[in-house]
Amino acid sequence: MADQLDPTPYDALLLLSFGGPEGPEDVVPFLENVTRGRGIPRERLAEVGQHYYRFGGVSPINAQNRALLEALRADFAEHGLDLPVYWGNRNWAPYLTDTLRTIAMDGHRRVLTLATSAYASYSGCRQYRENLADALAMLEVEGRPQPRVDKLRHYFNHPGFVEPMIDAVLRALEELPEPVRDGAHLAFTTHSIPLSAADTSGPPEGHTESGRGGAYVAQHLDVAGTVADAVRRATGVERPWELVYQSRSGSPHIPWLEPDICDHLEALHAAGAPAAVMVPIGFVSDHMEVKYDLDTEATAKAAELGLPVSRAATVGADPRFAAAVRELVLERAATERGEAVDGEVDPVIASDVQAAQGVVDRQAQIQQRPAVDGQCSPRRAFQDFAQMREMTDGLVLNDGRAVIENERDGKTVMVGRERGEHEGEARQPDWPLPRKK
Repeated sequence: MADQLDPTPYDALLLLSFGGPEGPEDVVPFLENVTRGRGIPRERLAEVGQHYYRFGGVSPINAQNRALLEALRADFAEHGLDLPVYWGNRNWAPYLTDTLRTIAMDGHRRVLTLATSAYASYSGCRQYRENLADALAMLEVEGRPQPRVDKLRHYFNHPGFVEPMIDAVLRALEELPEPVRDGAHLAFTTHSIPLSAADTSGPPEGHTESGRGGAYVAQHLDVAGTVADAVRRATGVERPWELVYQSRSGSPHIPWLEPDICDHLEALHAAGAPAAVMVPIGFVSDHMEVKYDLDTEATAKAAELGLPVSRAATVGADPRFAAAVRELVLERAATERGEAVDGEVDPVIASDVQAAQGVVDRQAQIQQRPAVDGQCSPRRAFQDFAQMREMTDGLVLNDGRAVIENERDGKTVMVGRERGEHEGEARQPDWPLPRKK
């Protein structure tokens, strides 16, 4: 039997995700939840819902979250981590508020949250905080206890997230015809967002101007470069690669991150590229934006061009990702207890202090990362992958109000009333409306 691991002060983990319909009758109500407050007519939502109806009205995301939930529970049990795992969604059942109500009724008071988004952005980070704050406020209205909820840091460059992507690319390359395999380009994809939102993503000191993309783009480029380098070492072939985007929505006059994956495939074909592998590094699982935008739309574009393509799988419920979550839980728990790691200062705390002083060199962090094609111990993960912890990641209740607390400087920011970590970020749609040319 494994030694018991210590998650204190935490007594529960919440898997927090987007949600999706599980039948044709769910599609329009689900889209109404996603777009609430934006004034989109119901008939327009029915048109958008054709993406779901094409797959029987069922989004893959809920089944994939159930698989991840079971993978987390199995990993925790195997390694002696006594921490119950719950699941709640932003836009569909099980709804976040219902799940937090259950957590509170079960007696839990310190909850860690794993969001199924690895990178810094409004909809992938801060909006989840706002969702948590709204749910806690509802519990307060109901007169129920409100647990303190802390969000795990971004995990985009954790070995348990990166290693499965490397293996997925290698498998996708094997799916290509052998004559074109060595010449295949790598097209790393993620969700496009407005340039204004990208430039103001992440901590303020990392904000950029003129469409450079802020932390959102920097983090994706970091992962793409790491994966491409590992694939080069494994195959002995140097492959051209580029970060491209998908699932754009919204008004065509607002600038979003480009190029779009379909436009990129056209450019590759025009330049004489023999093949391409699409690598959805921006997504944790093969949900609808992957199944439709890549497996359907982009694959059809490639067939039209006569360009051989394959698509790498996402991380999903890979056991290495479940192990990474366990490591992140233990890392955060140790930090909350004020403990050092193996007798040294916890790098999470050390990096927060450095970041506050403005001395963290992002490029140096990338260069110091250990190779990810070997098994990474928990200690290496703590030492090398904890530095991108978010500036504000504690949701608490203060004087009966839901707030975001900045643990580094003690400042408190009201959710939805003042800006905090992502000053100036624009809200972007979560559902990819059909692209406008």
